[in-house]
Amino acid sequence: MSSNDRAGRAGGGRHTLQDVAAMAGVSPMTASRALRGVGRVDPALVERVRAAAAALHYVPDPAARALASARSASVAVLVPSLANTVFVDLLEAVHEVLAPEGYQVLIGNTHYSRDEEEQLLRNYLAHRPSGMLVTGFERNEAARRLIEASGVPCVYLMELTSAPGVHCVGLSQLAAGQAVTEHLLARGRRRIGFVAAQLDARTMQRAEGYRRTLQGAGRYDPALELLSPARSSIRLGATLLKDFLARHPDADAIFFCNDDLAQGALLEALRLGIRIPEQLMVAGFNDLEGSDCFVPRLTTVRTPRAEIGRCAATMLLQLMRGGRVAQSAVDVGFELVVRESA
Repeated sequence: MSSNDRAGRAGGGRHTLQDVAAMAGVSPMTASRALRGVGRVDPALVERVRAAAAALHYVPDPAARALASARSASVAVLVPSLANTVFVDLLEAVHEVLAPEGYQVLIGNTHYSRDEEEQLLRNYLAHRPSGMLVTGFERNEAARRLIEASGVPCVYLMELTSAPGVHCVGLSQLAAGQAVTEHLLARGRRRIGFVAAQLDARTMQRAEGYRRTLQGAGRYDPALELLSPARSSIRLGATLLKDFLARHPDADAIFFCNDDLAQGALLEALRLGIRIPEQLMVAGFNDLEGSDCFVPRLTTVRTPRAEIGRCAATMLLQLMRGGRVAQSAVDVGFELVVRESA
């Protein structure tokens, strides 16, 4: 080992960014930008820096970077589920925006648990993230205080608020629930049920849209709601359809809170010999993959999850750079997709 190798190593025996910069003949700042892929760095310099880093087996020290800048090059993203493609689509879009800017996306799965979310916030905030993306506004008071006291730029996903100083990107879940119910009424249905699982805040906002619409039409019957705290799935949808019809055989339409439940209901209706939509109309929510392939094809609400992810990540980038955003609450809207099931 040469004297330069020995002198250039940090106390733990690791080469530093300064070593890489010296070998490449650039400043430490240029070396940092080249390795993170941010800023405008001449491609020839980028290649030189990367070659030097490879030769020295340089591994960046995120803790040192966070200490130097008071922030790490990471963004914490908290979602309630990784099994639901709604959030997978959103996360892919977030990564597409943030990764090219040199940010590492730290994904936290709260499993719809307020306590798990609080613990994830504590863990991630200890690593000084540059920003945060969190789902919805429903959380415990401790988690709310952690976000507010951290000083870390934060954008809320999937829901909207007009509260001052809050940045969010989403859609009106209540209005979407109203749109589905109004459609079923317009199709001449009068005994319309609402079947839901998971029962998170967004599901209950859709339920409220359903209730308000039927109340306004003089058609609301609370007995026609079937709410299960279980995890939403195709299998559960089949079970809930049987349970609902056993109690309400005269129902002529059902609004399911999520497409996987509605997909399961369509399969179970086929097994039971129930004609869709003649005997029973079925509508879902989120326009999940495969909903346009069922027989009959599923009527549902298309939610722009990828657009939410891209817009929220772009907004967060502006906030992390100290900029101001033109609109703190961005409503991406929704689309009622009418197919054969309703």
